[in-house]
Amino acid sequence: MQPDAPELTDAEVIAQVRAGDVNAYEPLITRHREQVLAIVARHVPGAQVAETAHEAFVRAFLSLATYRAEKPFAHWLARIAVRTCYDFWRQQKRRPETPASVLDDDNQEWLERAAQGLAREKFTHETAQREAGEVLDWALAQVSASDRMVLTMLHRDGHSVADIAGLLGWTQTRVKVTAFRARRKLRGILAGQMKDTR
Repeated sequence: MQPDAPELTDAEVIAQVRAGDVNAYEPLITRHREQVLAIVARHVPGAQVAETAHEAFVRAFLSLATYRAEKPFAHWLARIAVRTCYDFWRQQKRRPETPASVLDDDNQEWLERAAQGLAREKFTHETAQREAGEVLDWALAQVSASDRMVLTMLHRDGHSVADIAGLLGWTQTRVKVTAFRARRKLRGILAGQMKDTR
């Protein structure tokens, strides 16, 4: 019985793909699937996670010739996954704006109670968290794709400004300015909606 062949490194697999063996790409998908799915799941709705992750792998395959191995392949792939999520929201913004009226009764009630200044403790913690998250998701759908990505990466994912700049291919100054403006827009959207529910 022959021993199993040693597992190829990312660099060796990439070299095979670049040499024309397109089927050699599959180990990269298998090896990095969980990483890409985790990134995508934090940024797009659940129903679109698999499709968006697939799109990220397709983009990575088509761009493999540009990979320079200056950083690990996983980092390069993470950047592509983030950019794919960003493009997902850019495409969503081209669709008509989602009116607040599509929020369900629970979300409308949460906004009304928040507008009336009732203490958050009156809601159960779990329900309040879920409803607040849904309202926040609705509000984030009203801002640009770049605003949404920066806010979610900064506040939900806990990335640093430097990390976000690296993943999006921006300067740190652009990330800071975008975050500042996006927070202001989000506050305006939520305040306007709370005012409308009074």
